[in-house]
Amino acid sequence: MAQMRPKLRNIDPVWDRICEEAEAAIAAEPLMGGLIHSGILHHASFERALAYRLSLKLASGEMSEQILREIADEAYRTDPWLAEAARADLAAIFERDPACHRLMQPLLYFKGFQAVQSYRLGHSLWRAGRRDLAYFMQMRVSEMFGVDIHPAARIGKGIMIDHAHSIVIGETAVVGDNVSMLHSVTLGGTGKEEEDRHPKIGDGVLIGAGAKVLGNIKVGHCSRIAAGSVVLHEVPPCKTVAGVPAKIVGEAGCDQPSVAMDQLLGVRGGD
Repeated sequence: MAQMRPKLRNIDPVWDRICEEAEAAIAAEPLMGGLIHSGILHHASFERALAYRLSLKLASGEMSEQILREIADEAYRTDPWLAEAARADLAAIFERDPACHRLMQPLLYFKGFQAVQSYRLGHSLWRAGRRDLAYFMQMRVSEMFGVDIHPAARIGKGIMIDHAHSIVIGETAVVGDNVSMLHSVTLGGTGKEEEDRHPKIGDGVLIGAGAKVLGNIKVGHCSRIAAGSVVLHEVPPCKTVAGVPAKIVGEAGCDQPSVAMDQLLGVRGGD
């Protein structure tokens, strides 16, 4: 009789590492044990922990944590891309943010990560035709995190929004993969025009703090937008723009500005 082989468990090195970090954190600070157990160790997977965390943050007197948890759990079950994007965002933050030393930090503490994952849930509802529920999610993300992303906006994966104060991304905006932006960034329109009216941001772009990109314009891949700039015209790929209104001031200075996070204008970025 052939010997039965044991079933291999699902291997998830990201989730395993988060759980190891959680156990170490409790050992170092027992007072955090309740929060970390309920937020991480109580759950069987990264997706379940993320659904719990987001439902806890977005719940209000108008929509219970339980209902939001069911919505999130269903979304992660039916749309694997959501978890894939969340993992890519987590890796992006860990790689690019010098204040992030553990994978558990964005999940528990970083509102930029939590806001983007909440937007992603709202976007999945929008695509499913559940528009009012998507608008509710947008409202709660804005109220809770100070981040206002229209649920119809299309945002790629590997996104880092650092500090995440006063972020505005409009309805017809498109953001590519591996984009980094800092606080007070606006991807907005220029007036009351309808239809396609918001920016299209290419892959690998770095958008500095306080930058405003306005109108249905393209920002080419791997470009840099300096802090405080107001961009009103198309930006070619691999360039640095700065000023009000923004003008090309040099090359991007590296292959992946969003990863390098180099915001200095100088020899590498061009004068």
